[in-house]
Amino acid sequence: MFSAKIVPIGESDRPGALGPLLGKLADLLANECGRLKGVRREIRSLKNELAGMHGALTKYTKQENPDEQVKIWVSLVRELSYDTEDCFDKFIHQLGEGGGHDGGFKEFFRKMARRLKTLRARRGIANQIDDLKLRIKEVKDLKTSYKLDDVAGSTSGNAAVDPRLAALFAEEAHLVGIDGPRDDLAKWVMEDGNKHGRKVLSIVGFGGLGKTTLANEVYRKIRGHFDCHAFVSVSQKPDTKKIIKDVISQVSCNNEFMKDIEIWDEKKSISKLRELLQEKRYLVIIDDIWSIVAWNAINCAFPENSCSSGIVATTRILEVASSCCPGPDDQIYEMKPLSDPHSERLFFRRIFGSENCCPHMFMEVSKAILKKCGGLPLAIISISGLLANRPRVKEEWEKVKRSIGSDLNKSQSLEGMKNILSLSYNDLPPNLKTVLLHLSNFPEDDVIDRERLVRQWIAEGFISEECGRSCQEVAESYFYELINKSLVQPVDIRYYGKVQACRVHDMMLELIISKSIEENFITVVNGSQTVWGNPQCSIRRLSIQDIDQELAYELAKRDLSHVRSLIITASGCIKHLPSLTKFETLRVLDFEGCRGVAQYDMDGMEKLFQLKYVSFRETDIRELPSVVVMLRDLETLDLRDTKIRDWPARIVQLTKLRHLLSDMDHAKIPIGIGNMKNLREITGFDITMSSVGAVKELGSLINLKVLRVQCEESQECKSHAEMFHSSLCNLGSHKLQSMWIDGGNSTLFELLDSWSPLPSCLQRFQMSTDCCFSKLPKWISPALTSLAYLDINLSVITEEVLGILGELPALLSLKLYTNTVHKDRLVLQGRGFRCLKEFLYKPFGEGAGTLLFEEGALPKLEKLELWFSVSVAKAYGFYLGIEHLPYLKDVLVILQKRDATSSEVEAAEVAIRNEISLHPNHPRLSLFKG
Repeated sequence: MFSAKIVPIGESDRPGALGPLLGKLADLLANECGRLKGVRREIRSLKNELAGMHGALTKYTKQENPDEQVKIWVSLVRELSYDTEDCFDKFIHQLGEGGGHDGGFKEFFRKMARRLKTLRARRGIANQIDDLKLRIKEVKDLKTSYKLDDVAGSTSGNAAVDPRLAALFAEEAHLVGIDGPRDDLAKWVMEDGNKHGRKVLSIVGFGGLGKTTLANEVYRKIRGHFDCHAFVSVSQKPDTKKIIKDVISQVSCNNEFMKDIEIWDEKKSISKLRELLQEKRYLVIIDDIWSIVAWNAINCAFPENSCSSGIVATTRILEVASSCCPGPDDQIYEMKPLSDPHSERLFFRRIFGSENCCPHMFMEVSKAILKKCGGLPLAIISISGLLANRPRVKEEWEKVKRSIGSDLNKSQSLEGMKNILSLSYNDLPPNLKTVLLHLSNFPEDDVIDRERLVRQWIAEGFISEECGRSCQEVAESYFYELINKSLVQPVDIRYYGKVQACRVHDMMLELIISKSIEENFITVVNGSQTVWGNPQCSIRRLSIQDIDQELAYELAKRDLSHVRSLIITASGCIKHLPSLTKFETLRVLDFEGCRGVAQYDMDGMEKLFQLKYVSFRETDIRELPSVVVMLRDLETLDLRDTKIRDWPARIVQLTKLRHLLSDMDHAKIPIGIGNMKNLREITGFDITMSSVGAVKELGSLINLKVLRVQCEESQECKSHAEMFHSSLCNLGSHKLQSMWIDGGNSTLFELLDSWSPLPSCLQRFQMSTDCCFSKLPKWISPALTSLAYLDINLSVITEEVLGILGELPALLSLKLYTNTVHKDRLVLQGRGFRCLKEFLYKPFGEGAGTLLFEEGALPKLEKLELWFSVSVAKAYGFYLGIEHLPYLKDVLVILQKRDATSSEVEAAEVAIRNEISLHPNHPRLSLFKG
C-alpha cells in the first residue's frame, strides 16, 4: 500500500495547535503527493493561509487571562487544524488503496495519478479543500471583526493579584503540621554560629503544599539572629533589578546609601547589594523560583562570606532546587502532603472551630472530600472555606464532594487554589501542556505506566525527533520533565534510576480535566460527572471511565468520526458501546484493565487505518481479533496478562510494528518475523516451540532493543538453542539493550559463555533461576560500559567473581543467585561496585554462607537483600559489616533456620537488629525466618 512518508512535527518544534499540521503540509509538498496535478497548488494555498494564523495563535495562547473572544477564536482555529489534518490523512490513505509495487514506482505512480483524474476522486478532495478554505476565511474575518490584536494588547499588561500573598500573612493559630519541619529547618540554618560560609536551603514541592508558608515561618522564627534579613518573591517573569532593589530596601536603613536607587541599573544594583552584605550575617528568603536562569541572575548578588549567612529558596521544580544547592553544606527539603490526622485537624478547625466538633453525620463525607484533597493544605483550606459558607446539611456536602472539579471554575472560594495550580500549567511550553492534558484520560488514583504513556504520546503525534534523539527518548524526557516540575508524582522509582509509573494528585487532575474540557482536548465519560463539552466542537479524544446503558446510548448518538484516542477503563456496559466503525480517525485504542472486552464487537477494526496503538492488556479477551493483521500502521500491540495463547501467522504483515508485547505460554515465533525490521521490543515467544527457521530470523531484527523469550530444557531442541545463540550473536552487532531469558535450557547457557560480538549498548541481562551458568561468562567484563542491571545465576560464586562484577563501571543493580551449597564466607572488599544501589544475594542451598562488607565496599548501596543459613553463619559470627554501607536505606534479611537451634536463630536476629539500629541512616529492616 502506498503511503506518503509523513514525519510528525512535534509541538516542541512548532508550538501551538497548528504546529503539527504545518509540518505535515510541508512534508506533503515535498513528496510525491504534492506533485499530483492541482493538489500541490491547493496544499500550498492552505499552508500559507494557516501559517498566517500561526503567529497570532502562539501569541494569544501565552496570555494568562485571555479575553473571551480570544478563547473563542483559539478554539475555532484548533478545530480547524484538527479537521484539516484529518482531511489530508484520509486523502493519503485513499490515494494508496488498492495499489501495489509490482510494476515499479513509475508505473505505480502513473496508476495513482490516473485514479485521481476520476470525477469522484477529484470532487471528493476538491470539495473538502473548498470547505476548509471557506472556514479559514471565516476565522480570519472573525479575528478582524473581534479586533483581537487590540484586545490582546490591552489585556497583556493586566496585573493579577499574587495568589501566594495569603501564605505570607497566615495566622500562626491556623497552621497545622508545620511546627516540626519549621523547627528542624530553622535549627539547620542556625547551626555553626559564625564559623562557616553561606548555606542554601531549597524547599521544593507541588503547588499548594505550603512552601511559602514554611519558608515564612522559618524566617519569622530566626530572622532576629541575623544582622539583616529580607523576603522577596521571584515569580514566573522575574525582574532582577526590581528584586535586588527590594532586598536592598529591606536590609539597609541608610537613606543616604539609597538616595539614587531609582536610577541604578541592574549591574549597579547587584554591586551595591554585595557591598552592603559583604561583612554581615544575612538571611534572605527567595520565594518561588521558576528557572535556573532566574536563580543564577539573583544568586550572584549575595556574596560568599564567612558569617554563616543563609538563603532559603522555594521552587516547584526539582532541577531548580538542585541548582540552588551545589555545595556539600547545602540542603534540599522536599515538601510532603499533610498526614491524615493533620488534614482532618486543619479541615475541622476551619469549619467547626475545633478538630473535635465535627458531627458524626459529616465524618464519612469529610473523609471522602479530604481524600480528594490528598494532604494539600491549599486544597483543604479552599474547600473548607467553601463548606463553611454552605448550610450544614449532609446533602450539601455530598454535592460539593461530587462537584469539586467543576467548582474549580465556578466558585470564588476556590479561585485562589485554581490560580496556584494554574501557575504551574501556564508556565509550561506547548509540548508539555499537551502531554499533561493527555493525563486526563486516566481515572483519579490511577497508577499510570511510563511506557504506556510514552507510546500513546508517540501514536497521537505529540512527539517528534529532536537534536538526534529518537521519539522514544524525547517522550521519556517529557515524562521526567513533568515529574521535575512537580506536576505528577513518581511511583516505583527503581534503584537503577528509572521511574516506572506516575500518579496525578487529585486536585491537579481536576485542573487538568477542566483545562482539557475548556480546550476540547478530551471528553471524559464518568457516570453522573460526564461533561459532553461544547456541542459546536467535535469529540477529539474519549476516555470512558464509568458508563451505564443509558450513557452508552447517549454516546452512540454523538458524531465519533473525529475521535483520535479511545481509552476504556470501565466495565459492565462495554457491549453497548458504539461500533468501532464510527471511530474513523482513531490512532489509539486502549482497553487496558477493562473487563468485559470479550463481549465487545470488534468488527470494523480493520477500517481504522490510522491505528498505531492497540492494547488489550489485563483484559479477559481470549482470541486476538483476526482483523488486527490488517492494521498496517500499527506500532504497539500489547497482549500482556490476557487469555490469548497464540499469534496469527499473518502478524508478520505488520511491518511498522515496534512493540510486540505478550506473556503467552509457549507462543511460537511466526515464520516471516524477519520482515518486521521496525521491531524494537519483543516479549513472550518460546524458542523451543518455534521452528528453527523462525528462530534464525530473529537475528535479522536489526532495530531490536528489548528481547524477552522462553527457552526450556529439551534434548530434542539442541538445534533451537544453537540457532538462538547464533541470532543473539547477530543482534550483538546492532542495538540490543535488554535481554531476558526465562527457562532452563542448559545448552543455551553453555553456548552463551561465548556471546560475540557483544551488544556494546547492553544495559540489562536477566535470567530465570531454572538454570545457571557453570562459571561467570567471559563476556561479563569492564568492557560492558552500559550494563546497569544484572540478574544472574551462577554455580560458583567466589571473591574473584565478585571482584570482576565489581569492575562493571555502570552497574546499579545486581541480583546474584546460586544453586550450589557454599560454606565459605564471602568478603566484599573496599573496592569495586562504585555505582551499585541495589544488591540481592540469594543462595538456594541450605548451607549457604554469609557475606561480610568491608569498609569502603558498595559505597552507594541503598537496598540490600540477603539470604543466609544461621547454622553456617555461626562459625563466623553474625556480624555483616552493615555500618560500612553509608547510603543504606532498606534491608531485607531471610534467616534460614535449618540445623540451627532457636537460641542461635534468636542470636542472629539480635545481632542484625543491633547493626541496623547503630547505622546512622536508621535503614528500614524487614527480617523473616525461613
